[in-house]
Amino acid sequence: MSILDSVTSVLLVHAHPDDETISTGGLIAYLASRSIRVSLVTATRGERGEVVAGPLSALAGSPALAEEREGELDRAAATLGVKAGFWLGETPARAPGLPPRRYRDSGMEWIRPGLAGPAPDSETDALARAPLAEVTNDLVAVLQHVQPNLVISYDAAGGYGHPDHVRVHDAALAASRTLTIPYAEILDTPTADAEWFDLKAQRDTVVTALRCHASQLSVDGEFIVHSGGQRDRIRTAIGIRLC
Repeated sequence: MSILDSVTSVLLVHAHPDDETISTGGLIAYLASRSIRVSLVTATRGERGEVVAGPLSALAGSPALAEEREGELDRAAATLGVKAGFWLGETPARAPGLPPRRYRDSGMEWIRPGLAGPAPDSETDALARAPLAEVTNDLVAVLQHVQPNLVISYDAAGGYGHPDHVRVHDAALAASRTLTIPYAEILDTPTADAEWFDLKAQRDTVVTALRCHASQLSVDGEFIVHSGGQRDRIRTAIGIRLC
């Protein structure tokens, strides 16, 4: 029995542009190949992201970086097969009666390799500083709009500890429970209670989508090379577990 049995519509919730491809690109492409409608909510524009050295370097720290990352996300999402994309804080991903809000990338700093923590200089409009209830209510609104059978987002640690990922997990899980929609967390290590998907058949699609995020990363064979030089293997398998 699969978590995806009888699922016709999935909503993924991610923190920044490129998270959807790095973390779940293969899964999105797989879902699309099964004619499951995939929608995506992205919480911030990743304004504080570093920029790969090269022609886009001048965007670092400027308002133009957010615009560039919006375009990168549009291209990557279309490549993967996302049918509808939304920005958290904007209709329909905004609680009724509230003016639009732009949640800002909270930033992070490395505590140790593979584990991030809060940045000491996050701004007042940062996602991680927004009231959890407000973020949750915005996600409730978009869930009511999309009406998915399943929500997929991060585990309680946000994958690697980024404060925006943790806030997205907390709010997405709370919104899903409010509407009694199943919530599945993303895992990168097999466990007995998770469903594991082999996504090798989607690798070429994922690589094409990764290359859309040229301000943030490059692809070197089997590896993603991030703007800071870190190297991660391209995911060709993923686990999801119901919470």
